[in-house]
Amino acid sequence: MIADLLHAQPLYWVALAALVGLVVGSFLNVVVHRLPRMMQAEWADQCAELRGETPVVRPRYNLWVPRSACPSCGHVITALENIPLLSWLVLRGRCSACRAPISARYPLVELLSAALSAAVAWKFGFGATAAAALVFVWALIAAAFIDLDTTLLPDSITQPLLWLGLLVNLDGLFTSLPSAVIGAAAGYLVLWSVYWLFKLVTGKEGMGYGDFKLLAAIGAWLGWQLLPITLLLSSLVGAVVGVAMIVFLRHDRRVPIPFGPYLAGGGVVALLFGDALTRNYLAAFS
Repeated sequence: MIADLLHAQPLYWVALAALVGLVVGSFLNVVVHRLPRMMQAEWADQCAELRGETPVVRPRYNLWVPRSACPSCGHVITALENIPLLSWLVLRGRCSACRAPISARYPLVELLSAALSAAVAWKFGFGATAAAALVFVWALIAAAFIDLDTTLLPDSITQPLLWLGLLVNLDGLFTSLPSAVIGAAAGYLVLWSVYWLFKLVTGKEGMGYGDFKLLAAIGAWLGWQLLPITLLLSSLVGAVVGVAMIVFLRHDRRVPIPFGPYLAGGGVVALLFGDALTRNYLAAFS
């Protein structure tokens, strides 16, 4: 009955997807904050084992435990203080206990997740295709913000996303399986080739291996046909933002600018508008 209603009334489905996106966006904030710290703890334990030392015993720390708390005073966030977007507005962006400011990025990630979820729902309608596309978009949001913070693209996101892309295309959900396999291989090899060419010419590393894996995952989901538009969009936006940061913000040229957010943005645009953009691009130059 509910499924029939969502099929018959697309706006209800879009609104529901936006609401779910808000909730998922709140969880993505946790992923972005905690996953890099979990990785650092794991690396420290591995290094200790290699040195023959006993790993440090730490309190349990994962995506679920402990409960979120204010980094300034340690106040544990209550359920009412953890309502996506609304709690931040009611608290006026400050901790209820110590009044320390809460970063505006938390509600921004929630709003971004809600907006993109609504766009996916509108594009694909109610069904399995939209559900898979939502997972794809949410994973890209998490990867983008982690890379923005740490210049790391975790294997725990990129690799499952790649394999999931191949699995969802077994029956051609977004593209044919051969196209998905070629997209995964081409996505990895294109940036791998750029990396080594840049390194041979300059002696420096221009990007990380996580970028290769992320583009491979995008290729596995969308197929090789949408890789050119993904790369074009991400490169153009990345170049414009990079030049603007150097010129206006005096960004040090020697400090790397993460490319993952631009790849993720290009992947989202390709998912939503890739076929139309490719057709218009080919028509303009034919």
